Amino acid sequence: MADRRPEKSCEQACESLKQQDYEVAVKHCTEALLALSQFPPAHLPEPCQAQIDRIKIETLLYRIASFLQLKKYGQADEDCRHVLGEGLAKGDGPFRAVLCCMHLKGKLQIVSNVLSKSLMGESLNGMVTKDLTRLKTLLAETEVIM
Repeated sequence: MADRRPEKSCEQACESLKQQDYEVAVKHCTEALLALSQFPPAHLPEPCQAQIDRIKIETLLYRIASFLQLKKYGQADEDCRHVLGEGLAKGDGPFRAVLCCMHLKGKLQIVSNVLSKSLMGESLNGMVTKDLTRLKTLLAETEVIM
């Protein structure tokens, strides 16, 4: 992957989340996702595609956390469905590997904390709650395994 910009934007999004600058985190995530969309999956070698998938999942998780903090629940739910749909469609193994890597780097806790806070403190509609609870369960399982 010659262009490192999506990964850099993903890292900047994580830093913005740590600094509680959620609008900036959303901006970095959106930039990363737009840059990643320029890489057609059919034309990439497997290792490059795996790296792109990892960055995309991380970026979506950061954007979900940011949207939740900004109380943009519909957008968070939409990204949640993308993470769950794409992550699990490619098999549970690669998706869990991304979550484990995030956990080992200390990045998963940020997202997990925001999900917990939103599920406990906010009144969300049924579908949003269902999707976010499913995602939170996957994150919690990853943290327990590690």
